[in-house]
Amino acid sequence: MPPVAPVKKTGRNVALIIALVVVLLLCPCLGLAGWAIWRVADAGNDGRTPSTSAPVVPPVLPSGVPSSAAPTPDDDEFATGDCLVNEGTEDAAELRKVPCGPNTYQVLLRIPATTDSARCDALPPPVSATYVHDNAVDLLDYVLCLRKR
Repeated sequence: MPPVAPVKKTGRNVALIIALVVVLLLCPCLGLAGWAIWRVADAGNDGRTPSTSAPVVPPVLPSGVPSSAAPTPDDDEFATGDCLVNEGTEDAAELRKVPCGPNTYQVLLRIPATTDSARCDALPPPVSATYVHDNAVDLLDYVLCLRKR
């Protein structure tokens, strides 16, 4: 009796190779699409459009603001609603949290991962100053949009 020829499994191998090629082509495309959606969502996250008649905002806090209160423990963690004073100069601001009162600056908005203070221009006119924190790690950068009280 003659030996039986082995059964070829080329159909299964071809399907596996095609599936692998499709996955390798889709992963970068899906990654790029996700990145593009994230960028678009980040650009319009506050739903406001910049005003063409926005006032000129000084680049940093002015100096000479009196500091009358004790600092809080988390001086570097400024959030919306916090009040601050500048204990440094206009060129080298040193911000400190204080209770809200006259001659303080209230944080209207904290914009993370950017040093673009022009993004505060989209806010209504009460913005009277901005503070830019530029860190060596870009993810730790932030801009504070401030209003003088």
